[in-house]
Amino acid sequence: MPADPPTKSDLLGLFAMLRGDGLGFWRGVDPDRFWSRAGVTWSPADNVRHLTMSTAPVARALRLPRLIVRVMFGAAPGSSRTWPVFRAAYLDALGKGATAGRFAPPPVATPADPAAGQRRLIGECESTVLRLEHALERWREEDLDRHRLPHPVLGRLPLREMLMFTLFHFEHHRDQVARRLTGQERR
Repeated sequence: MPADPPTKSDLLGLFAMLRGDGLGFWRGVDPDRFWSRAGVTWSPADNVRHLTMSTAPVARALRLPRLIVRVMFGAAPGSSRTWPVFRAAYLDALGKGATAGRFAPPPVATPADPAAGQRRLIGECESTVLRLEHALERWREEDLDRHRLPHPVLGRLPLREMLMFTLFHFEHHRDQVARRLTGQERR
């Protein structure tokens, strides 16, 4: 079990697991259902596109020099919150109506070959997570609580919390889609 809050090593391990088992969920969705929307509800494909869109800026920011990140977004005020405290804050924001905003994926047509399109989309997501992992490797443990990145709903977060959010975000969308696919959706 990772430390709470998770260490850099924990985070790297969790992202590696995400690329394997976590993305395995999306690979296991039937290709026709993967592209299928239920009214205005996002399709599984839309969820994967959203996760890629929201993870890419974090990966890009982590490739910036530490000084640039500090100048752009400021110093973090203290240590990161624990996983349960952070998770509760995010779920509270969602409960108050927070939306994907600019990270909402625009509708796309089902590709001629749904299975190939699914593999391509999940491959793009996996590449984005891998870029994030590689960028994280160059950061020191103490930097994760000293530098911040902006989150569109939660404000400026210490890097560690932004990484925790990214992991939880994947889990949250996977769980929502799994419930929907099995007819157990709840809001």
